[in-house]
Amino acid sequence: MPTYNKLVRDKIPQIIESKGKQCRARILDEAQYLTELKLKLREETEEYNQASDSTSALEELADILEVVHALASAHGADWDQLEALRIQIAEARGGFKDRVCLIDVDEA
Repeated sequence: MPTYNKLVRDKIPQIIESKGKQCRARILDEAQYLTELKLKLREETEEYNQASDSTSALEELADILEVVHALASAHGADWDQLEALRIQIAEARGGFKDRVCLIDVDEA
């Protein structure tokens, strides 16, 4: 029996059981949940980096967004609050659409 010990989407146990298999799962406390969300974000980012085509990349980005939604909630914010903060930061510092690559800064 494979052992995973990782955060999965809410319906995964039911999907496994619908295929005639058995699984064990547990509910994480808040501290464990935040830790596992951070690990899940890293996992999904690695999967995005390994995507070989745009379709796969977009699926991984959707997974990343789901984790970001959960992380925002875990930190006491909803999606609208996070988006408002994103806009505020973008207005102050810009976004990434211009593809600017900083080479160096002369401190003199």
